[in-house]
Amino acid sequence: MEIDGRTGQDPENKPVPSGQAKRVVHSWLRDLTVSVIVSAFIIVFLYQPVRVEGTSMLPMLEDQDRLFINKLAYRVGEIHRGDVVVFLYPHDHEKSYIKRVIALPGDTLRIDHGLVYVNGSPVKESYVPKRFEDDRSQPEMTVPQHEYFVMGDHRSISSDSREFGPVDRDLIYGKAAFVYWPMDQAGVVR
Repeated sequence: MEIDGRTGQDPENKPVPSGQAKRVVHSWLRDLTVSVIVSAFIIVFLYQPVRVEGTSMLPMLEDQDRLFINKLAYRVGEIHRGDVVVFLYPHDHEKSYIKRVIALPGDTLRIDHGLVYVNGSPVKESYVPKRFEDDRSQPEMTVPQHEYFVMGDHRSISSDSREFGPVDRDLIYGKAAFVYWPMDQAGVVR
């Protein structure tokens, strides 16, 4: 027998026995409970929705974009050069920042009038449009163990490791995965 969930009646408009209606309600509540638990697990342990505040990652991420970050990626995997990461701001752990990893622990890094060199080689940065470049320089340094040098893609306005130094590994808690809002910007973060 089929049951119309809105009316509690079968398609022929015959009343449904009360025992069967209770089973339908029980089944619906069970499914809802399982869905809520699975969603909570995903948000707490795997993916977390976040909102971008600011324009330091233009053109990839815009102010007020909504995206999912993968919280499991760095619990089981390594951080790579070029990853877009979310971390607690080193000077105020109440704030989170999103930036791109430029250099890894042990790498030598130098910035010469906006051109970034890692381990003596220039970094090809196709994600930084010409209009967002800057001409700041930084003397050569070696990134300390367990720390990462991060920069925003909008170099001329980004507050990043050039100002607050490399970010400790323990402060990095997610990898930007997927923009879901606005819909015209939806897609994988690269």
